[in-house]
Amino acid sequence: MNPYGAFRILGILLACFALTLLVPAGVSLIYQDGEHWNFAVALALTLGSGLVMWWPVRKFRDELRFRDGFLVAVLVWVILSAFAAIPFMLSDSLAIDGVDALFEATSGLTTTGSTVLAGLDGLPRSILYYRQQLQWLGGMGLVVLAVAILPALGVGGMQLYRAETPGPMKDSKLTPRIRETAKAMWYIYLSLTVICAAAYFAAGMTVFDAVCHAFSTIAIGGFSTHDASLGYFDSRAVYLVACIFMILAGLNFVLHYVAVRSGRLAVVKWVFVYLRDHEARTYLSIIAAAGIVTALVLVANETYPSVSDSIVHGFVQAVSIGTTTGFTTQDFSLWPTFIPLFLIILSTSGGCAGSTGGGMKTVRIMLLFKQGVREISKLVHPHAIVPTKLGGKPVSEDINNAVWGFLSLYIFSFTVLLLAMLATGVDMVTAFSSVIACLNNLGPGLGDVVDNYAGVSDIGKMMLTFAMLLGRLELYTLLVLFAPVFWRG
Repeated sequence: MNPYGAFRILGILLACFALTLLVPAGVSLIYQDGEHWNFAVALALTLGSGLVMWWPVRKFRDELRFRDGFLVAVLVWVILSAFAAIPFMLSDSLAIDGVDALFEATSGLTTTGSTVLAGLDGLPRSILYYRQQLQWLGGMGLVVLAVAILPALGVGGMQLYRAETPGPMKDSKLTPRIRETAKAMWYIYLSLTVICAAAYFAAGMTVFDAVCHAFSTIAIGGFSTHDASLGYFDSRAVYLVACIFMILAGLNFVLHYVAVRSGRLAVVKWVFVYLRDHEARTYLSIIAAAGIVTALVLVANETYPSVSDSIVHGFVQAVSIGTTTGFTTQDFSLWPTFIPLFLIILSTSGGCAGSTGGGMKTVRIMLLFKQGVREISKLVHPHAIVPTKLGGKPVSEDINNAVWGFLSLYIFSFTVLLLAMLATGVDMVTAFSSVIACLNNLGPGLGDVVDNYAGVSDIGKMMLTFAMLLGRLELYTLLVLFAPVFWRG
């Protein structure tokens, strides 16, 4: 292991994260809500801790080994979540303890969207903004950001990039140099955020709400500045903007890069870039099918007096849950029983690999399905060689085995966490939905967590906090640290 390089990176990242606290402090001064001192204290503590970590190893320049990247990625998310909780703990307007503050901060940085807060409409604007900013920073990954803007780190970027970016195929790069790849992803991420904020503003949101919701939309986080989430605006224009950008954020950012770099300005040609990608087509098909099913069930049960209302709310909720964003327009837990369970399970698929979405990722679902079909074929023709293909190209057995391994770990992790949550005394619906929502980085649940997670015990919140990190780091990155072989040699 290489602890010097890890401490150096953590120190720099903590210092950089501390500087981001200047923005919510500025928001506090603009709105005069009195929270700027809390952000100043948090900034001082975070910056000081970062400098203490960095200073003794500031001259270290050796290359990180591959497994060091996993350790750094995990430590970044754990330590930054702890420091991100400080403003929540210091705020008198929230009056929450350390466990609740850590839960809220981790939920923000992992773009889960689960919350322990209520009465959002009456909270200080700076606190509301800070929650959204946490999601935006965590959306593309703070580690990838570090690789993009901190070439002075003096460590191998590929180790961090592979440990951080979601999806089973992490070796594909947009550009020959990993730092340029990370920069390209962040440029696209920033551009989508700006365009989304402008669209929200044009749809009728205030500047504050437009910026905040753009942050959580592109990050697929789901935090809102209102208790009623998107339902607060009761605007079909807002719903349309949200759906468009949630779908875009759930697509592989490589496709956005290819579309932009192709130089084709015609919308039809841009659409072709996405539709020729097999995973993107499957992802869009799943979202569309889920929207149709949800709308039809609402119409059939006459949940709303107007058919158009059933279609609008059905599609928006299907897109939101299917992409693991977590925005709500209505209390979907009150819909016919089939829909809430259907949508919660739908979140398991999540977005595409290389997106800001959670879940298992569409490409893994595709590969699992194709491998299942292959095994059925081999039952009929035992000696036949039937390769698994994706987009007409054979998929290596290493990737196939990794996908099966991921599924095994996912099921095992879910089962253990579900039993652990049941042991805390919650009912089956609450335990099932809270675990799957946090593991998929979705946010809203059912049962006792349909509104927020404030009623969950401290032990339960810590387990769900672990589930958020597990989902954000896609199981392997975090669980590998518990393997004895990782620490040998």
